[in-house]
Amino acid sequence: MDPQNTPPAAAPAAPRAKIRLGDMLVSAGVITAEQLGDALAAQKQTGRKLGATLITLGMLTEDRLLEFLAQQFKLPLLDLAQHTFSDAHVRVLSEVHARRYRALVLDDRRGSYFIGMADPTDLTAIDELERLLGKPVQLAIVREADILRTIDLVYRKTAEIETLASEVGQELGENQFDLGALDSGVAADAPIVKLLRSIFEDAVQVRASDIHIEPDEKVLRIRLRVDGVLQEQVMKETRVAPALVLRLKLMAGMDIAEKRLPQDGRFFIQAKGHQMDVRISTMPVLHGESVVMRLLDQTAGARRLAELGMPPETLARLRQAIARPHGLILATGPTGSGKTTTLYGCLAELNRPEVKIITVEDPVEYRLARVNQVQVNAKIDLSFAKVLRTILRQDPDIVLVGEMRDQETAQIGLRAAMTGHLVLSTLHTNDAVSSALRLTDMGADGFLTATALRLIIAQRLLRRVCPHCKQAHALDLAEKAFLANLEPGGAEDGFVRGRGCPQCNNTGYFGRIGVYELLGMTEAMADALRRNDTGAFTYAARHSPGYVPLTETGLAYARQGLTTIEEVMRIADSLDLGSAA
Repeated sequence: MDPQNTPPAAAPAAPRAKIRLGDMLVSAGVITAEQLGDALAAQKQTGRKLGATLITLGMLTEDRLLEFLAQQFKLPLLDLAQHTFSDAHVRVLSEVHARRYRALVLDDRRGSYFIGMADPTDLTAIDELERLLGKPVQLAIVREADILRTIDLVYRKTAEIETLASEVGQELGENQFDLGALDSGVAADAPIVKLLRSIFEDAVQVRASDIHIEPDEKVLRIRLRVDGVLQEQVMKETRVAPALVLRLKLMAGMDIAEKRLPQDGRFFIQAKGHQMDVRISTMPVLHGESVVMRLLDQTAGARRLAELGMPPETLARLRQAIARPHGLILATGPTGSGKTTTLYGCLAELNRPEVKIITVEDPVEYRLARVNQVQVNAKIDLSFAKVLRTILRQDPDIVLVGEMRDQETAQIGLRAAMTGHLVLSTLHTNDAVSSALRLTDMGADGFLTATALRLIIAQRLLRRVCPHCKQAHALDLAEKAFLANLEPGGAEDGFVRGRGCPQCNNTGYFGRIGVYELLGMTEAMADALRRNDTGAFTYAARHSPGYVPLTETGLAYARQGLTTIEEVMRIADSLDLGSAA
């Protein structure tokens, strides 16, 4: 070939011109040159990006910066909460690169990818994304916090858990189970350790309260309880179940040789920056051992009353009750309704240097400074009643009894409340009205209950509607019938529900909200208790000042768009079942 006719080699793509964000902001009058100089000096110290530095220094807000960038680059400013996208599109880009470049693939537009980025001035990141994806990219500007939250939700550990389970199964072999390889000195990079770490990280990521590990004949189920509802992942690697149980037993200091009897234990782990107190229970089932772990996040500690989301009037009545020097305050509801959280909120508010607080619990759930916390132990006959008798000789001002379980505990608690102590406790009843009657059924004297009892808080946790996918909801026939029964003539519009989105894992709900029913003792109620007149007590309670039933409060939340009428119907069903029983 004639060298003179050889076409010239293609020139390499010209690098993108560097964008100087600071100069652009100064030229547009968004910040001054002096502010830019201060920000650049601070940036040298921290190594953070200029935009983040300007926001941290208070020279401009994130919204102002994003609006400016959108205007300058003629890019859309996108609210991820209002954008519908699929997990498949997002996962085109690996989690590592999504986090590194603060970018999400929102759509595949055939010839290009539509990408949300927090910093459209990062041209190196844009070039790298195009290289990784093999297509040009079209940009939209998205808030960094929204990107990181979506990454946490979309890039769940389910695929990683399944892969690691398969690795563990292969490592164990067809019919062998190596106990020695799973002792306390097992390597941190061993598949079983990685698998457990992934399970806990996934649980923290989706805000799970419990982890269930359930072996079946042909599959292993791992279920996470999120906002009170279980979410399931099924794996075909059944051989991994004994390895998981063994490792968890070792972590909790349980007897690894005992597989025929239930066991309980406890251990602490750190996952995704959260310090978790894990309470573990094992139980023999047909195909091995079932494990349930309750996760208690110790990172934030006990929540204060103001953080529980109580309506102002409810919070004011509760604060007035706990401010009194003596009397019994009961929190009531089924397991998982938030009773302990409410009582810990009371203790956090009452915890002062001049006040002596002692608790007796099974188990101790949150550590509180300055509070003497005792954990009962059935193995050595350290019962609630035995600890309570000792507690009263320890000169307390306030006593928390984890649960009124029997006649002796109830009698001691009531007498303590009568003799100058503020006593807080829980009871497993459906509503506030039945709680005082339950104490009588347990054998507590009616005059003691009438004299000592000050306030009963019945509560439930309702799932919140996801704010990211909330939309208007037209009631179906069952919901209309429920509304007509609860609120005859009530308007049927104004209700909402979540359509499901990546932010809420397509459930339509995100988080929970407490719904409370407060019942303060009146003279008429006390007189009925002294006479053991159940009917008179119930009538007086339901007509007492400030009493609003749980279902009415729940319906008010549904009308405010905080929850759905479906959730209100769920708690109403539980109350009806309780009364029927």
